[in-house]
Amino acid sequence: MVSNGSRRPRIGITTYLEPATWGIWQRDAALLPKVYLDAVVAAGGVPLLLPPTGTDPSVLEILDGLVIAGGCDVDPGAYDAAPHPETVGTRPGRDEHEAVLIRAALERDLPLLAICRGLQILNVALGGTLHQHLPEVVAHDAHRPGPAVFGRTEVKIEPATLTAEILGEQAGGSCYHHQALDVVAPSLKVTARAGDGTIEAAEVAGHAFALGVQWHPEETPDDLRLFTALIRKAL
Repeated sequence: MVSNGSRRPRIGITTYLEPATWGIWQRDAALLPKVYLDAVVAAGGVPLLLPPTGTDPSVLEILDGLVIAGGCDVDPGAYDAAPHPETVGTRPGRDEHEAVLIRAALERDLPLLAICRGLQILNVALGGTLHQHLPEVVAHDAHRPGPAVFGRTEVKIEPATLTAEILGEQAGGSCYHHQALDVVAPSLKVTARAGDGTIEAAEVAGHAFALGVQWHPEETPDDLRLFTALIRKAL
């Protein structure tokens, strides 16, 4: 992490690489929902976009913090599993890109916030596995009620954890996922679960700020506690 003096912390955010349409153009583009940018700015940071191409972990040298954003299903090949029929739209290149950045950020002890898919790839990058289709595990689809429809999750947080320090004993927010953590990586500590047992937050042991959550805090602009905590740690 660089010394930032009086400037605002620079927060890198990983992005999608997807077909997109704007004006008369239809081309592949690096994309990120604006709510991520809004959350970082509102919390006092400067967002810098990190597209999943030309991977170079040395870019972290100019950053003060890192957000691993949500997105598509993680490729089961990343944890040596056969694909489930409901696992679709994977982007192995993005998986590898984000895993490289995660490991490099942890080596530097760079403040890290992983969101939804971000928590999943954090677990996989450190040696864990995923449930590929959560409704088969919890017998409901409340974590992803329908296409482009956010659910609502409420979680119970383990005391004496960074998650509890930031959010208290209970929290939650908008959720949209059908995959979730299964076998937890050895270096991860589970710090929150939903009522159905789904792992909703985890921290990397031995790091001052390396936290992942399964819900989408960027979708709740009146509750910026996770982003604010990240920015404060990045100062």
